[in-house]
Amino acid sequence: MLKWFKILFSIGILAGLAMTAAVYGVLSLSLPALDGRGYSGTLDAPSQLSRDQLGHAIIRAQSRADAAYVMGYAHGQDRYFQMDLLRRNAAGELSELFGEAALSLDKAMRFHQFRQRSEKIIAAMNEQERQLLESYADGVNEGRAQSGMPSFEYLLLGADARPWQPADSLLVIFSMYLDLQAATYKRDKTLIHIAELFGQDMVDFILQPSSYQAALDGSKITAAEVNIPDLAFDRKEVAYRQIAPSLLYGSNNWAVMGSLTSTGAAMVSDDMHLGLDVPSIWYRVQLNYDTKSGEDVQVTGVSLPGVPAVVVGSNDHIAWGFTNGYLDTADWVELTHSDPISKVPQTILLPNAQSHNYELMMSQFGPVKSFNGKQYALQWVAHQPYAVNLNLLQFETAKSVDQALSIASNVGIPVQNLMVVDGQGNAAWQPTGALPSRVFPNDLAVAPARAEAELWRVNEQNRPRVVNPENGKLWTANSRVMSAMDHRRFGDGGYALGARAQQIRDRLFAQQQFAEADFNALQLDNEARFLMPWHTLLTATLERAQAQDHAQALSHLKAWQGCACSDSIGYTLVKYFRASVIDLVFAQLEHSLQKEKETLSHLTRYLEPALWQLIEKQPESWRSGYDSWQALLEDAHNQSKQNLTQKHGSNMIDWQWGKVNALTVQHPFSKQMPVLSRFLDMPTAPGFGDSYMPAVQKRSFGASQRFIAQPGHLHKAVMTVAGGQSGHPLSPYYRSGFTAYAQGQLTPLLPGGVVHTIELLPASHGQP
Repeated sequence: MLKWFKILFSIGILAGLAMTAAVYGVLSLSLPALDGRGYSGTLDAPSQLSRDQLGHAIIRAQSRADAAYVMGYAHGQDRYFQMDLLRRNAAGELSELFGEAALSLDKAMRFHQFRQRSEKIIAAMNEQERQLLESYADGVNEGRAQSGMPSFEYLLLGADARPWQPADSLLVIFSMYLDLQAATYKRDKTLIHIAELFGQDMVDFILQPSSYQAALDGSKITAAEVNIPDLAFDRKEVAYRQIAPSLLYGSNNWAVMGSLTSTGAAMVSDDMHLGLDVPSIWYRVQLNYDTKSGEDVQVTGVSLPGVPAVVVGSNDHIAWGFTNGYLDTADWVELTHSDPISKVPQTILLPNAQSHNYELMMSQFGPVKSFNGKQYALQWVAHQPYAVNLNLLQFETAKSVDQALSIASNVGIPVQNLMVVDGQGNAAWQPTGALPSRVFPNDLAVAPARAEAELWRVNEQNRPRVVNPENGKLWTANSRVMSAMDHRRFGDGGYALGARAQQIRDRLFAQQQFAEADFNALQLDNEARFLMPWHTLLTATLERAQAQDHAQALSHLKAWQGCACSDSIGYTLVKYFRASVIDLVFAQLEHSLQKEKETLSHLTRYLEPALWQLIEKQPESWRSGYDSWQALLEDAHNQSKQNLTQKHGSNMIDWQWGKVNALTVQHPFSKQMPVLSRFLDMPTAPGFGDSYMPAVQKRSFGASQRFIAQPGHLHKAVMTVAGGQSGHPLSPYYRSGFTAYAQGQLTPLLPGGVVHTIELLPASHGQP
């Protein structure tokens, strides 16, 4: 028997090895070539695609159109499936890959009609822009086809890769609108529900101004203390539920003028906060090409696969970065019975030649959604013809801050805080991207007569800006940075609370000279300034408690270190306590909203002022059925411990923040098939940051890259990206760079020595 067991065991091992070898062999067939020669009828002149030890793409071409082709070739080789998901998501075409499971998501995306909008924008482009997108699309398709075998994602799905089209590049930009601005109209929709259920007093209570303000001009938005509305609470009816905050897609950036650096050049820092996935959203690239006037251009930074542009980077004359602007770019219009509504047929393709048909309602103001027993049309800047264009490419040849600012107002991207510096020591901030000219931003629905429909169709040119401030320092972090007066004009589209911006501002004010290392230290700043009052409240609550022994928790609170440090248990206790207080105090609102298929999640970033007003005033109607506020706060702590126990076990040593908030960057497929995790995911790393501090980091969310640069001194510049260049798990570039990112190390902006090169030649040069 033992002999047969050994034989069967050996056969099993050999079968497993054979299967592994077979899978490896199939996957290796789709690996792109990194060296060699290719020919294309699209190219006008010989070009090169080189890669360094990190896979950084180095492109050399004799025109911008040829550079776009080579950039597309690199993207097509390394990131095609990621690009496919981005375009399909924006267009509402995922069901063709994933079947009926994606239908509800596709319907939500079809609401915006981005496929049709993209094709209209392409048709209206000038010949030069359209040719550039066509060259890029040809490069994408030829780069993908070069491997000769579909990537493993298509093999698993049993699907074919559809060719890339010029309009698809615009869909990728629209996908960023969905990430960066969908929270704006979801926020307003929640407020409309709250006004309907609880009245205007509740809206005012939730939206009252915070003490966390860090405008560049120092202006404050103040208001008389808002009255606390009465709130009826039925403990038998209202069940406790966690109110998960929606992710704040945002970023940090800041700059100092040349008077505050040793070189005399201004310096900029930028880290964009997005979902962290495999592969990383960004792709490192350096473009080297000639302009029609004979100028040599070199620009280095990160690109968004699917788009032939450097999104953030430097041409050694200027350096620029973005943070999400969160200006008010969307309004709901409450339609009347006399407002005409048309029906637009929609067909969503499914696998196996099947389809799903339905109708979309449209009005003169935009697509129509029904809620609250009424019909509302969405006016959103993303629906306007100026929402997307290729003007960002003009940054590549700008020589100064002034030139960059002259370009900025007409760049077709989601509205961003542009931070730009130059080698002469100048620094500036200005909102860039699509911004409607409508005059009166609104938190609640507007009547058709007040919809300002004509002004929505015009991109705003008159924008606030700050150039070379007297103190030499600029900062943004998704909260209001424009003046209080300008804020009345441009509104609030979901601003961050302001604690992060305030901490960045204070760090900048504490120094008068800066180098790249100083900026990197600020990017990684995880001091828990925002949670300090909550630490004091939790400590006092447990010290007053009579019924339970909280000695262990108090010990950890005493040693909490005041930071989101990996080994801090006290930080975890404070973080979870605050979340549970929100869950309990606002349970009635969440319960009422859930009945309407709505949630308070879109407004959690606003709750801090109202929450502390409640804690200080302790109104009886808001204590969620508890006998006292002390009892509520004690139970919030107990509830937070239960939540931690359910997720991480009962041993408090496992509640260290680095474990609870471990950086876990996954491939979309491994999230559905955990068996693939060891092959597809990045290594798990201890958590090192959180919300409301410069070092923003959740388990799969945070700084997607870290960039620091002084134009004219790029040999010292930094670009660290949260993942490797390639989306192919067998590529040497699949995980390259991730360890440096997770450990907060500095990776150079400029590429290193060339390791691989592909020559790309015009077909006229004689393809064999």
